[in-house]
Amino acid sequence: MSAQAQNKALRDRLIGTWRLVAAEREDLPSGRKTAFLGENPTGFLHYMPEGRMLALITRAGRKKPAALIANAAEAEALIRSMISYGARYECVGDEVVHHCDISWNESFTGTVQRRNVTFDGSRMTLSPPPSPDPTDGTVSVRRLVWEKLT
Repeated sequence: MSAQAQNKALRDRLIGTWRLVAAEREDLPSGRKTAFLGENPTGFLHYMPEGRMLALITRAGRKKPAALIANAAEAEALIRSMISYGARYECVGDEVVHHCDISWNESFTGTVQRRNVTFDGSRMTLSPPPSPDPTDGTVSVRRLVWEKLT
């Protein structure tokens, strides 16, 4: 299969809405593996045919603010327990490359995020190369397993 055909085949498989089913972090160099977003994280990932994507991921067990308006500590806890961004995307070999133009954390905005893609039935695993975790800075490999909804 040509590189162009391989890129199109990956793009065609990505298009749609995906629900997060698991998130594992492997810390480097210890090799310790943890469910870094808790045992039942929530997340949705949407790849659109026109080359845009949106992701919203939240840790398991997030607490609601005591009132309608979160106080400073509650707001910080909510922000630190989520990941969200939008990007243009392209497929290159077995990777999807996100060109981020909006994010929950401005340090992500303007970056390029590469994700290795593997499939197992209706599930897809996305994994960036080893890098600092955006939630706590620990150098690790994160693997997010998604199940296709549409």
